[in-house]
Amino acid sequence: MFPSEVIATFNELEYSLYNYVIKNGEKVVYMRIRDLANETHVSTSTILRFCRKLNCEGFSVFKVKLKLYLKKGSNQEMPLKSMQHFLSEFIERTLSGNLESQIKEAARVINNADNVLFVGIGNSGILAQYGARYFSSLGKFSLYINDPYFPIHSHYLNNSITIALSVSGETEHTVQQVSKLKEEGNTIISITNNKQSTLARISDLNISYYVTEEKTQLSNVPINITTQLPVIYILESLAREGWKRWDGSDASFQK
Repeated sequence: MFPSEVIATFNELEYSLYNYVIKNGEKVVYMRIRDLANETHVSTSTILRFCRKLNCEGFSVFKVKLKLYLKKGSNQEMPLKSMQHFLSEFIERTLSGNLESQIKEAARVINNADNVLFVGIGNSGILAQYGARYFSSLGKFSLYINDPYFPIHSHYLNNSITIALSVSGETEHTVQQVSKLKEEGNTIISITNNKQSTLARISDLNISYYVTEEKTQLSNVPINITTQLPVIYILESLAREGWKRWDGSDASFQK
């Protein structure tokens, strides 16, 4: 129902809508178009355009096809996509979007900070650790926190920037940590899979990478296995772009 060649034509709003449908299919089949628009923060015209791209004349036809798709999917395990698929998808979106300009803008913000605090949980926590190490290796002192219950006293981190990592942007503890840091004056940069998430919306600056989310199950427990290649690319690009500024090798980037 969702051919890769069609997914590649989605704009950011349509891609956000696609991710919502994939994660909430059982709910969507019983929703009205206005309800879906409110849930995904898009217009009904965006939803209808999304349906037409999937060869559905309207939202009602789309729901019928979605219900059949879900029924078929429940009887067989979806195969894992190849890494080449995700790499091609990310590169195509990078070339056609404004990711590089977002990275440069974020690097300018980071340049004015004395240190950087990375936060994330699970796989995002591992990448937070990697980001802190990579930034520190290039001369920007950084720390990471991947414990959702770790006490954060941001007033000890004078003039710091927080970089928050979350695929969904809805991880409860990460959102709570970021909200607290924001209230205490931290500037927040988030890296998420789409900019319609809670974490993205409460951030001062968001970088979204938009790749197809993948989930599997282990002992009937859902596990998010969405590729993190884009996050590594963004983190390393941020550090390298920032190095031009804080290292002083390019005078045009100075404060």
